Amino acid sequence: MTKYINTFQNFISKEAFSGVLLFVATVLAVIVANSSLGDTYYQLWNMSLGVTLGETTISMSLMHWINDGLMALFFLMVGLEIKREMLIGELSSVKKASFPVVAAIGGMLIPALIYVGFNSDDPMGFGIPMATDIAFALGILMLLGSKVNPAVKLFLVALAVVDDLGAVLVVATVYTSEIHSFYFIHAIAVYAILWVLNVKGVKSLWPYLILGVALWIFVHSIGIHATIAGVLLAFAIPINSKIDERDFIANTKRAVDEFETHIDPIPILNHHQIDALENIADGYDRVQNPLVKLEHMLHGFSAFFIMPLFAFSNAGVIIDFSAMTTHLSIVLGVLFGLLVGKPIGIFGLTYIATKLKWVEKPHNITWHEIFAVGFLGGIGFTMSIFITQLAFVDEALIGAVKLAIFIASFIAAIIGVLLILSSHRAKNRLASS
Repeated sequence: MTKYINTFQNFISKEAFSGVLLFVATVLAVIVANSSLGDTYYQLWNMSLGVTLGETTISMSLMHWINDGLMALFFLMVGLEIKREMLIGELSSVKKASFPVVAAIGGMLIPALIYVGFNSDDPMGFGIPMATDIAFALGILMLLGSKVNPAVKLFLVALAVVDDLGAVLVVATVYTSEIHSFYFIHAIAVYAILWVLNVKGVKSLWPYLILGVALWIFVHSIGIHATIAGVLLAFAIPINSKIDERDFIANTKRAVDEFETHIDPIPILNHHQIDALENIADGYDRVQNPLVKLEHMLHGFSAFFIMPLFAFSNAGVIIDFSAMTTHLSIVLGVLFGLLVGKPIGIFGLTYIATKLKWVEKPHNITWHEIFAVGFLGGIGFTMSIFITQLAFVDEALIGAVKLAIFIASFIAAIIGVLLILSSHRAKNRLASS
């Protein structure tokens, strides 16, 4: 249990700092886009880059390599988090999962309905206000320090995991280009091999990662957004380690005893000690869960490189409020979806479900705090921007939607912080009375 708590704490701290980096990258992108370097900024991301394998060539703009390639690694990490939470975390039982699942469903459904209400004639952007940016939301909670109930952070993470799963399903089923069914056979064959490796007990990550590249190529060729390959790969990664923890302890003790037995006056290690250290290192590698190991490997790279780079390449927008007026219904759908739909959906659906006794509210979190989380869920940001790029092609419209996302996320963050602080003050007054 301790190692899972430590994993959760590491996850929180990395996500928090990632939120700061995302904010810096976003502000920098907006500044550069509206400066004399604006044309250079847009030319850089539209520069074509290609990879040729035999007679096959894949050529995309630099921005598409980031959004389709690097973001596939981000979605691989998201998939690993979803699988871990479903197997051993907050979603591992019906009792644990029911409350955050209901909250996440409300937080996706109500914003989508609000968007469709404003854009019933063209609802393609309904997925934009459904998303929650976990890095930004957790970053804000971490900045508030001890004023935040730890249960709030746990609830937000569980909610965001389900929210991410919903975003993945929307991207896979709605935001796809022309389907080329011929490549389905290739993708299914590769995925079948991945699961054969899993069932046969192959624990080394390299076969999965190599086949994952092939899966990405075929999924991209089908026309489904290539990031979905990352999620599919994640679910095929095994969770069981190569050796049992007790075997690791016994083998390590023997290796340490061997190391100690062969201590000598010579100031360099002898071959017995080197063999003992290699046995310890081999055991260290074999006792690690492949899924958790890969998640740990990807988390820092994703938090400190992929997401800031995505934000810097995608958040640059010309500040032109006239474009927002031109596309007012879409802008209002995004604004009200994030700013009103999220808190109503998260708070409202959980409250109703609790009163109907469908779910049970955790005893260590108050309705006031759940309402605050509802507003923090309105920080759509990176995932909302990602879906915006898939939903629309008109650059002026994309720019207007990005501005709407920025405004809604900023206001939602402010309200969420004020609610968290007021909840903390209320608890202090109650404790002192």
